[in-house]
Amino acid sequence: MAGSTFGTIFKITTWGESHGKALGVVIDGCPAGLKLCEDDIQQYLNRRKPGTSSITTPRKEDDSVEILSGVFEGRTTGTPISLMVRNTSQKSGDYSEIASFYRPGHADYTFDEKYGFRDYRGGGRSSGRETIGRVAAGAVAAKILKQMGITVFAYTRSIGPVHADMEHFDRDAVFSTPTAMPDRKASDEAVAYLEEAKKATDSVGGCMECIVEGLPAGIGDPVFEKLDANLAKAVMSIGAVKAVEIGDGCAVSGRKGSENNDAFRMNDGHVIKATNHAGGILGGISDGSTILVRAHVKPTPSVFLTQETVNKAGEEINVNIKGRHDPIIVPRAVVVMECMTALTVLDAMMVNMSAKLDSLIDFYTPAK
Repeated sequence: MAGSTFGTIFKITTWGESHGKALGVVIDGCPAGLKLCEDDIQQYLNRRKPGTSSITTPRKEDDSVEILSGVFEGRTTGTPISLMVRNTSQKSGDYSEIASFYRPGHADYTFDEKYGFRDYRGGGRSSGRETIGRVAAGAVAAKILKQMGITVFAYTRSIGPVHADMEHFDRDAVFSTPTAMPDRKASDEAVAYLEEAKKATDSVGGCMECIVEGLPAGIGDPVFEKLDANLAKAVMSIGAVKAVEIGDGCAVSGRKGSENNDAFRMNDGHVIKATNHAGGILGGISDGSTILVRAHVKPTPSVFLTQETVNKAGEEINVNIKGRHDPIIVPRAVVVMECMTALTVLDAMMVNMSAKLDSLIDFYTPAK
C-alpha cells in the first residue's frame, strides 16, 4: 500500500489499523537536539482521543504514546523517531456483519475494488484512528515551530447551522468546550443541536479553521510546490474533509479584482497588507501575514438509521449499522488539522533553506 508517507525533508510515515494491536508514526528528518518527551506529544493526542464527552464515540482509549527510538537523554538524536500508541478497546465483533456489505459513505466499496479485500474492523486504514500518527508527528513539528516564534492553532468554526461568532473569539474555549469552538455561547447551541441529532440517530457535519501566525514571507514555491497547494493536500488528506479554502476561499469568485486585492503598506520599515483576503499566501508563497486555512467536514457516515446499500453478492439490501461512532467528526479532527498544517509549514521551511545561495554560503562558511 503506497501513500502513507508525507513530507519532503521532515518526512512522516503513519502505520497501523483501527483494530490492530497498535498505531503509530515514524518521523524521518527531525533535527538533532530538540528537547522531547512523551508528554509533549500526549497533550496533543488527548485532544483527539475518543470517549471524552457526550458528543464523541463511547470507545474508551487512553491513547498513551510511547517513544521507541530517536530520543536519547531527553533530546532528539537526528535518527528516525518511532512513536506508538497501543489499541486497548477494540470490539471487532461489532463490525463482523459489515464484511458482507458496503456501508454508505464509507470506503468499504472502494477498498474492495482497489485491493480485492479489506480490513472491515472499524475501517482499517480508513478509520479516524489512523490520524493518531499524524497528531503525534505534528506535535513534534509544532514544538520546533514554536522555537522560531511560529504558532499553529485550529478550532471549530461551525457545527451544522451553528456558527462561532469571531467577535467573541476565546482561545481558551477551544480547549475547554466539547465542540472545540472559540465561542462558548455557540458551543452550547451546537451541543444542543448535536443532542437532537443523536436522538434522531443521525450525524452532523461542520467546518474547522486553522491559523498560522509568525511565519515569515518567502516560504513555499511558485509552481507545483505552492504552500497553499500543499496545505490543501495535507488537510484534504484528513478523512471526511470534502473542501478546503485558503483565506476568503470560495467568496472571492463573486468579487471584482479591486475588491479582492490586498493593498500593500509600510509599517516600521516592513511591508504589510491592509487586508488579508489572500489568507497569507500569494503566488504559492507566504506573504508574512496570518495564514488562514478552512476545511469543510462531512457528517459522520455511520448513522443508526436504516440505509440502502448492496452486498458483495450484488444484492440490494437495507442495513442498520452497529458499533461505536462519533455523531460529529469535527471537534476531534481540529487537532488533526492543526498538526497537518504544522507538518506542512515546517517541511516547507526546511526546503526553503536551499532557496538562496547566500543562505548556503552563510551556513557553511567558517567564522573568521
